[in-house]
Formats: sequence, C-alpha cells, structure tokens
Amino acid sequence: MGLLTGKKAVIFGVANERSIAWAIAKKLKEEGAELAFTYLGELMEKRVRPLAESLGAEIIIPCDVTSDTEIESVFNMLDATWGSLDILVHSLAFANKEELKGGFADTSREGFALALDISAYSLVALSRGARPLMQAAGGGSIITMTYYGAEKVIANYNVMGVAKAALECSTMYLADDLGRSNIRVNAISAGPIKTLAAMGISGFRTILDKVEESAPLRRNVTQDDVAGTAAFLASDLSRGVTGETIYVDAGFNIKGM
Repeated sequence: MGLLTGKKAVIFGVANERSIAWAIAKKLKEEGAELAFTYLGELMEKRVRPLAESLGAEIIIPCDVTSDTEIESVFNMLDATWGSLDILVHSLAFANKEELKGGFADTSREGFALALDISAYSLVALSRGARPLMQAAGGGSIITMTYYGAEKVIANYNVMGVAKAALECSTMYLADDLGRSNIRVNAISAGPIKTLAAMGISGFRTILDKVEESAPLRRNVTQDDVAGTAAFLASDLSRGVTGETIYVDAGFNIKGM
C-alpha cells in the first residue's frame, strides 16, 4: 500500500521524459495513485501519450489552458470517468523567447499578458474546475511549480519572474478560498533543473554552476528530489499544510553573501 493508494490525480505540464511533471507523475503512480494526463496540441500528444500509457493512464486529453472551453472539457471527462479528484499537479509556464533575454523594461504588452495567463492565471482556472470534483472526494491537494526568480532578480528570467510571483501569491489566495472545502494549495520552488523549458533561458548553465557552488548541499537538485516533495504534498502526511511555498533547491534560497 502506497501513500496515495486509491487517490486520483491529473497532471498538467508533461513535455517529455525530463519534465518535472513527468517525475512527479511517476512518483505518484509508485505511491498508488491513478493518473490522468493532458497535452497541448498534436506535437505534444506524440510525446505525452506514450509516457502516460506506460503508467497505465486511460485519460489522456488535450488542454490549452488559455481556453476555458478546453479546461471545462478536461474536468467534464474526469467527472464522467472518475466522479471525483484528489490531486492536481500544475507544472505549466511559458514566455516568448524574446522576453527571456535583454532588459525587462523591453517586455512587450502582449508578451507580459501571455506569460501571466499561462504561467499564473491557469492555476486559478484549473483550481476552479477541480473544486467540485475535489469536494466530491472530501478534499484534495493542488500542487504548482515555482522558482526563486519570483522573489529575487535572476538574469534573463525577466517576465517569468513576475509571472511566478503572481503564481505564488495566487497559491496563497486559493489556499484561503478553497480551504473551507478541505482543498489544499501549495507551491514547490524547485532549484534550476535541465528541462526543456529551462534551457530556453539565456545563461542557464551559469545558474546551474552558481547553485552547485553556493548551495549548502553543494549540488543541484533533480527531478526526483522535487517529485518526492510533491508526493508528500499530495498525501495525507501534509494534511495540515496549505498556502506554502516549499523550497527544493539544495538550500540555495537561505544563502546571503
């Protein structure tokens, strides 16, 4: 019997086998959860479907989180198939490449709006969709992914830092709003990890080297490090934890000079 036996979880944000969301999905499955997955478009379906099927997932459905109609379709499918939901993993973020280099003051209006919509508002929209299904389950756990660039300036992170700050604040407001339904909402602030999204940030290699040099554990974290914390937050072991940003960054965030 695993920590999550009998639990049902939907995963948003798997891009490939190096995704943090994929590591989390594998860990949740290992602990006994039944999984559903979403993907964006035909190209991503070709990557996501084989991975999802390898974990026995039967619900694999498209979802563009900028579309309320597609979000509604996901939760209608979960309702029709499962009737309830225990866990939602939100591992979604996006900004145009041109916004992740140069000066932050050069961020376009359109680029700013897009980054905030996909990276932060999507958590609000997905939480709203999940609420009735989690209420049917007697409660639930919503987990999102953030980064230290939400609170300190990281070179070239630019508008994504602002989006992550909005995400962390949304985590707290959602935790307060949904807590009366026994729905917990928490964020994991992961250290830099070589993922498809992260490699789009100019100078990412330098960030990895800095963390390895300065973090108390003198190493970078892995997808599996993050997945273990996600399993804890998804389980009843964390039933008294909500509205928190939990750092999984080898301790880098505690360092000053």
